[in-house]
Amino acid sequence: MSQAGGAAAHGEFTRLGRAESMRLLTSAQVGRLIFTVNTLPAVRPMNFALVDGLIVLRTAADTTVARKVNNAIVAFEVDDLDAATSSGWSVVVTGRGALVTDPELIVRYQQVPLEPWAPGERDQFVTITTEVVEGRRVSRARASTGPGRRAGGLPRQARNGGR
Repeated sequence: MSQAGGAAAHGEFTRLGRAESMRLLTSAQVGRLIFTVNTLPAVRPMNFALVDGLIVLRTAADTTVARKVNNAIVAFEVDDLDAATSSGWSVVVTGRGALVTDPELIVRYQQVPLEPWAPGERDQFVTITTEVVEGRRVSRARASTGPGRRAGGLPRQARNGGR
């Protein structure tokens, strides 16, 4: 990844502040929950809502998500990317997951428009704190000369040592 003044100076990406990143979160309905299962990374697509600065997920009590995220550090990524224009944005939230057990909060979250996509009973709510929020807006460099090329005219593989 490029440091400040590198790729950003060529218009490829812009780091977003917390407020803009949180605003973008409210514009999306689906993201990816990243957590650990038996010391390995696991990723699950989840629909979500942002409520009082918390990411709220709705799942079943017997799911891997419900068993593994309570009191664990997790990440949640949301994006809107357009491959045709090489543009879009991505926001990654890192925070602590928690099963919601407070009856008043459960009733409150049941009122949130958060309909699970998966079949079956989904009566377990999970929250994720938004302790670390990192966002980026991505756009094609103006000097791009075709697929696999970046500003400066070199193919991506040549600029990255063949990677």
